[in-house]
Formats: sequence, structure tokens, C-alpha cells
Amino acid sequence: MHLSHDPAAPAAETIGFDQFLAVDIRVGTIVEALPFPEARKPAYKLLIDFGPTIGRKRSSAQITEHYALEELPGRQVAAVVNFPPRQIGKFMSEVLTLGFPDATGKVVLFHPSMPVPDGGRLF
Repeated sequence: MHLSHDPAAPAAETIGFDQFLAVDIRVGTIVEALPFPEARKPAYKLLIDFGPTIGRKRSSAQITEHYALEELPGRQVAAVVNFPPRQIGKFMSEVLTLGFPDATGKVVLFHPSMPVPDGGRLF
């Protein structure tokens, strides 16, 4: 699966509402952020708490351009929680943390505009 960081990427094909519902996007709070020096592209290792139903999950996130490690814990983010885990080097990424590209294609995290309960599902 290739995700474009190009802000001018073409629109995706039309999908049915059932396909949208199959993607489980939840909000969680970053509880730990660690460096990931062995990653091919600059990234951090995140531990995100999605509440009692989903629990804590790990994610690799290429967000080093706009975020310092010390500012990430306590920040709420959105992630796809129902993709299969993906091995990235020696790290197992369990969820896909979501973001949008800035004007140069660097990732800006997607998050709620006010605090919400961890584990809430996007609708």
C-alpha cells in the first residue's frame, strides 16, 4: 500500500459506505515517544493508548519534521487500528497513525480539535 505525501495527489476512486465503515479509525493518546534511528526514513516509535476496548498499540510515524519527542506524550492522535501489524525493521507497527501533508509533503498529525475519550471511533 502506497500513501502519497503529495498535497496535489489525485482523488481516490469512489467507494461504498460499507468500505468506509470497514476502516476502524480511533482516537488515542500518545503515552510514549521514542527515537527510531534504524528506520530508513526519519521516524519515531509511538505507544498510543486507545482506551479499554483497543488498548495500547505501537506505531512508527514519520513526523520528525514538525514534532519533538518530548512534546508528543499526552497528545491525542487518530489512527487506523484494524490493519494487520507491519514489521518495520526490528519494530512491529500495530496501527497507522494518520496525518496530512504540509505544503512540502511533511506529515502533520490529524487530531481532534478538543479532548475526547480515548478509543472513540471516527464517523
